[in-house]
Amino acid sequence: MSRKIIIKIVSLFTILLMTGCQKDDYTFGSIDSPSNLTVTAEIVGKTIAEPNGDGSGTVKFTAAADHAISYKYVYSDGTSDNAPNGKITKRFTKTGVNTYTVTVIASGKGGVVTNTTIDVVVQSDFSDPQAVQFLTGGSSKKWYWSASEPGHLGVGQNDSDATKNFYGNYYQAGAFEKANSPSSSCLYDNVLTFSVAGDQLKYELDNGGATFFNAAFESVGGGSSGSDACLAYNAGGVKTVSLSPSESVIMANPKHAEQTRGTTMNFSDGGFMGYYIGQSSYEILSITENRMTVRAVMGGNPALAWYHTFTTTKPTQNPTVDYTKLVWSDEFNTDGPPDAAKWVYDLGRGDNGWGNNEKQNYTNATANVVVQGGNLKITAKKEASGGADYSSARLKSEGKYAFTYGKVEVRAKLPIGGGTWPAIWMLGANYATNMWPACGEIDIMEHVGNSQNLIHGTLHYPGHSGGSANSGSKTIPNVSTEFHVYKTVWSPSSVKIYVDEELIHSVPNDAALPFNKDFFLILNVAMGGNFGGNIDAAFTQSSMEIDYVRVYQ
Repeated sequence: MSRKIIIKIVSLFTILLMTGCQKDDYTFGSIDSPSNLTVTAEIVGKTIAEPNGDGSGTVKFTAAADHAISYKYVYSDGTSDNAPNGKITKRFTKTGVNTYTVTVIASGKGGVVTNTTIDVVVQSDFSDPQAVQFLTGGSSKKWYWSASEPGHLGVGQNDSDATKNFYGNYYQAGAFEKANSPSSSCLYDNVLTFSVAGDQLKYELDNGGATFFNAAFESVGGGSSGSDACLAYNAGGVKTVSLSPSESVIMANPKHAEQTRGTTMNFSDGGFMGYYIGQSSYEILSITENRMTVRAVMGGNPALAWYHTFTTTKPTQNPTVDYTKLVWSDEFNTDGPPDAAKWVYDLGRGDNGWGNNEKQNYTNATANVVVQGGNLKITAKKEASGGADYSSARLKSEGKYAFTYGKVEVRAKLPIGGGTWPAIWMLGANYATNMWPACGEIDIMEHVGNSQNLIHGTLHYPGHSGGSANSGSKTIPNVSTEFHVYKTVWSPSSVKIYVDEELIHSVPNDAALPFNKDFFLILNVAMGGNFGGNIDAAFTQSSMEIDYVRVYQ
């Protein structure tokens, strides 16, 4: 090729390049840096008497600048917000009166920016230290999708209908449902780590390299299938989490106290809890040491709310469920009254004999309940007591200990005599607001002296309660002369009841049943009633002796 031809080609390329650049400059317009940036801060509830606000920690910011097309707020608590029109309402949640430095960045055409800072002093009265303890265990704790639990992922309506706005009424995933397709199986690879450093709550999502995107947001991960999909995505490292009071539609429900904890987690820098729905704020509906359910309104679609349930034990598909870590127990090795740090009493005759026409009066007298010789003894006696012809006792761990899922073992020897009705059982901790049988009941062991040696294991819940309860039974020799171990293994997938490792009843568990929340323990000996039946006229007294109560998770 001649030198003249090369020069002509280069010259032509230069002209084309200049033309292209001139067209780009013409389209872009003049580049002017934002100027005259001003920021105002209105502390909500500020008065002369309350100069730092009403305790909500809420501040309304307004930014304005010449030639600005968008704004960003960066707060010294580690969070940030984008505000296209310069207006944002921020809730600061660190308890007490605190000073925050707020950096406001005004962006102009071509990405040029101007920034300024402002300090605000604001008071926040909100805190939820128990939630922080549950989330982190006091230092750091890992959480996983509760994939074996039906309904671990769900979606429902987000409106004022108090009968449907607090659970996934549109859709609830089946156990391990998302494991069945490559387009969704990455969801179960998520490891969510919450930790606490000083007074800051931190969060990190290990997504295994891929995130499960809702179809409406798959473009964030580079997808274009029009469907939910697992896409390669960097979850972005450690986030800061602030807690604030819930402001969801659930809070207006008459029964909101049993439907939500009322605490919202706000994740910095676009943090999210495994399933990408364009949201960084999650309302805690319920949380214990090993189980958590959260709710989040879908980004860009306020008519929908998504529900996520997590556990601290990574579920295994088709597992053999067992729990081996001892988390709570009473060995009854100290003579005297039962340990007041672990047990409280039900006293009196209850309504209609505790709802069963029972004939005893419950007391806390040593004659009816005592720890002696390494055993707890609950004794039913024939004697005038509180207007009844019999006295006995009922212990419960209500207010002292409650839990969700685990293995309960109670080694016990049962009373004898027609009309005796000993029971080792659990009741849903929300029974006061979610009345029986909606709260759920798990009877680990029931025995009636009129059917000696026949052990019953029973679940009570709506549609299956009282005489229609879901029950199984087995004849076990010598229950009143020998100690036996009465056990329940309670998991998201089933409730199994055993005596000495012999299965006597099993009920599948799912999200529709009330067996996915906290229960507490109850030990008692009733007399007569609907199940105990006729009381032997020769009965004088008999005891249930308990060697230990142990809970494993």
